[in-house]
Amino acid sequence: MEIIEKDGLRYYRTHLDVNHAVFTRQGGVSPAPFAGLNVGGTVGDDVANVRANHALMYAALGVNGARAVTTWQVHGADVVAAHGPVPNRKWLARADAIVTNQSGVPLTMRFADCLPILFHDPVQQVIGMAHAGWRGTVQGVGSATVRAMQACYGTRPQDVRAAIGPGISVAHFQVGAEVVAAVEARFGAGHALVRRDPHDGTFYVDLWEANRLDLLNTGVPAANIEVMGLCTYQRTDEFYSHRAEKGRTGRFGAVMCL
Repeated sequence: MEIIEKDGLRYYRTHLDVNHAVFTRQGGVSPAPFAGLNVGGTVGDDVANVRANHALMYAALGVNGARAVTTWQVHGADVVAAHGPVPNRKWLARADAIVTNQSGVPLTMRFADCLPILFHDPVQQVIGMAHAGWRGTVQGVGSATVRAMQACYGTRPQDVRAAIGPGISVAHFQVGAEVVAAVEARFGAGHALVRRDPHDGTFYVDLWEANRLDLLNTGVPAANIEVMGLCTYQRTDEFYSHRAEKGRTGRFGAVMCL
């Protein structure tokens, strides 16, 4: 994992050998409470600020923002294959993952506690990006992305390299019984994904490990999965956190491009 500071922006690169970044909130033009590199267009920030922040991200990576594609994120596990932007529309579909083998088509999504998961198949030259909150996690959005790469472009799971980006950590992701039941229905009860506080009996779920297990179960080798280990709740100096900031916050962006 590498930290890069460029033109007032601060962003992270992972082990993936493709042009990509997980951007922090640092830099950008948005005022508080969205300060500063907010790329979420539905949180109350001025649309001109959001557009300017997107342009700053694309410029930092040297990619063509006019060719960028995204989705209307709905906390599910649907995956869309991207060939380029859809005319007269800002998003491709209601979905929580995108895959492509097209060079010069940047993938981008928005986050604030949910996990960005980035994928690269260096053999077939395919990339993917997923948005994994707890609902997407229990529906297997990560494994769905790998299967879409396989079905659309001939990717073999053993060739996939993946990076699980910043998101809320188990120490701060307190959940109710319905989330516990959904996690155990998906993964079973033997993986220590659910922790119970011995003092008050509250439950906490490990989304980082759940998504790592999901990828392992799909055939991605453990050595090919990087978990960045950055907690958005603890690091609101670097990332937006919907939970820590009680919903009054922005969204940080991830971008990748062949």
